[in-house]
Amino acid sequence: MASDTPSTLAAFTFPDMFRASEFLTATLRLSNEKQLVLKDAVYVVKGDDGRVHVEETTDVKTASAAMGGGLWAGLFGLLLGGPVGMLAAGGVGAGVGAIAAKAIDIGISDSFVDDLREMVAPGTVTLALLVDHIDEAAVLVELQRFEGAQYVAGNLPMSAIEAVRDAVGDTQPISGSPLPPPMP
Repeated sequence: MASDTPSTLAAFTFPDMFRASEFLTATLRLSNEKQLVLKDAVYVVKGDDGRVHVEETTDVKTASAAMGGGLWAGLFGLLLGGPVGMLAAGGVGAGVGAIAAKAIDIGISDSFVDDLREMVAPGTVTLALLVDHIDEAAVLVELQRFEGAQYVAGNLPMSAIEAVRDAVGDTQPISGSPLPPPMP
């Protein structure tokens, strides 16, 4: 189902990887229950020394495009060039499929991840989520389990930011403006 509304981008900071992973698991469950559509997720881990590690989740679209491209190209290669043609064409098709999927990647932008690298505090793990078709009530109920999490950035309207912050018990002052949507 196509939508002309931009995807919702939200980044939350946690004190450790276990809590951030639990939050991603809860988001996956909400997705499985059709209460939102999870498009992408990225961890930004900032050590106590300030060093940053970014861990992107698997981009299913890229993997499936590579597999599909390799399968079809391999089939045509087999028909036209035998077993050697199948191997050569299959490898090329997989590469082309993966590159094409990456070229039209609609996940969390690298510039947003770069912004998170700079803004998050040392000794924390930040999970950025890109979602669509959100059941706001269900998400807010789920967020209440993650008291102590902090909403750090995204493209939520101020009323949604306030609702999210209330759900997680975040009382830090709000500053700055929301970031633009993550898609071109």
